[in-house]
Amino acid sequence: MCDLHDQHEHEHGSAAGGHPSLSRRRVMQLLGAAGVTAAAMTAETDPAMAAAADETAADGADGAYKAPEGLADDSPAKKTALAWIGANSTRVTGLNAEIWENAELSLREWKSSLAQAEFLERAGFRVEFGTAGFPTAFTATYTQGSGGPAIGFSGEYDALPGLSQKKGVGHHDPQEYVHDPFAPGYGPGHGCGHSALGTAAAAAAAAVAQAAKKHQLPVTVKFFGSTAEETLIGKTYAVSKGVYDGLDAFLDWHPSTANATGWGTTTAMTAVTFTFLGVAGHGGTPLGNKSALDAAVMMATMSEFLREENLAPSGRLHWVINNGGDIPNVTPEIAEISYYVREGSPARVQVLLDKVIAVAEAAAKASQTKVSHRVTAACWNQLPAKAFAELLHENMRQIGPPEFTDDAHKLAKELQESLGLPAKGMHDTIGELTPPNPVFMGGGSTDVADISWNVPTVSMGAALAPIGTKMHTWSTAACAAAAPGQAAVLAAARYLAATALDLVTRPERLKAVKDEFTERTKGVEWKTALPAGYEPPMYEPPAWFLKKTGQKWPPENITWPPKRVVSQEKFASLGPELAPQK
Repeated sequence: MCDLHDQHEHEHGSAAGGHPSLSRRRVMQLLGAAGVTAAAMTAETDPAMAAAADETAADGADGAYKAPEGLADDSPAKKTALAWIGANSTRVTGLNAEIWENAELSLREWKSSLAQAEFLERAGFRVEFGTAGFPTAFTATYTQGSGGPAIGFSGEYDALPGLSQKKGVGHHDPQEYVHDPFAPGYGPGHGCGHSALGTAAAAAAAAVAQAAKKHQLPVTVKFFGSTAEETLIGKTYAVSKGVYDGLDAFLDWHPSTANATGWGTTTAMTAVTFTFLGVAGHGGTPLGNKSALDAAVMMATMSEFLREENLAPSGRLHWVINNGGDIPNVTPEIAEISYYVREGSPARVQVLLDKVIAVAEAAAKASQTKVSHRVTAACWNQLPAKAFAELLHENMRQIGPPEFTDDAHKLAKELQESLGLPAKGMHDTIGELTPPNPVFMGGGSTDVADISWNVPTVSMGAALAPIGTKMHTWSTAACAAAAPGQAAVLAAARYLAATALDLVTRPERLKAVKDEFTERTKGVEWKTALPAGYEPPMYEPPAWFLKKTGQKWPPENITWPPKRVVSQEKFASLGPELAPQK
């Protein structure tokens, strides 16, 4: 999912206009902070929100924030890394195109994970598959010397269902169309650009390794190939298992509609699926049947009534019925409805989640069905890193925006016209670094957030999709491995590699990042939002993949096969038989 998408406009608040005349706390007092009052921001009541708060907008006599200069160093190591990316640009863009063509869904990225792992192996990394028990997750490590910092890079490669689109085509034209007479649809596609995301991060990690080798810089470079980001499963569970322990800094990026970074936060989120069990029967003789679909529809309808009085502007509540039956003349015996519950902190998510659970129980009672629920994912809000963002922004500014060709702008304008948007093309400047919006108004979520509470973490966006469009769309899939995406992947690799090498060659920059992290996390004890006894969902890999990666199935951390979900409910009673009329 990567829900973290348009960083320039809102997701990280990275380029949202500051409010120089009012501090964040004051605005929150005046407006209720979208349901998050200043009192709620104190470390005692909600430490996660307090740590994410920012007063930069009130700094200075005129309240105007100015991004510092002189942070990034034009070092020989950085020149080597950037030159390596340029010299290997065809390999990098080729990897992006290969993963785009694979378009594999979460937890099933068999070919895509292997492609990224092999790219890093050729760059001298040692690769281990099965990170945190996930078959398609891997950790790649390169070590030069001893005593240097450990720098981590975030790789993702999962596609989204239903977003298939032909590469470089400016109107909706799915590459894979499902010809089903009752349920036509589209195949999966990289509508969030993860083909480019993992590729750019892998290229950056490889470039840093090459620079460290040539200039004898002590460093450990770690690349984390993460599964199932679109369902926010891969990293949250891996963090709880200590996968990211020992890192000094972690660099993350995401395809966007702009080139920008910042130090805003994200929403915490819990993903939960409700299963209703009823009794099947012929639709022509429905008396006594118990429709699980009726229960799911009732739940969906009732949950909409939460919006006016129970859902603050900082929250989000969205759902999909992912199992509602197969044919109208069979009363659905099992139905499932999945929710994403988002808010500004894990504590606020829990309050809203409890209300959603109450709605499910009411729907089950009204429909005479049985309900259960399971949490499939849960993450925190992201911890900001101002010093880190300032360093990354200066590198972005020095390197410059992606080098978009005329073909890239042409495709972007065709897509914009197709979607009814102004034909502005691609975003070809570096966005200004500005403080986050003083009032947190919600937005997307990311499983990188849990990493950010354990390791100093920075995130940024590079323009892969046209101005005004959105992630999780076929239009993004059209761009991801076409001219716009190929320019973005090379630019993102340069931004990440340059920033990482500043941390290696300028210890004071790394110290500033770590000092801020220590200060922000004072009094905050990160604890996974996943429930006790949580087992992550998984699919059994094909035999060829297990053999290729040297893994055995099942991993020790899951029960296999999973427990079957089978209804044992009884027909509903209609009461005593009616006496015949006389």
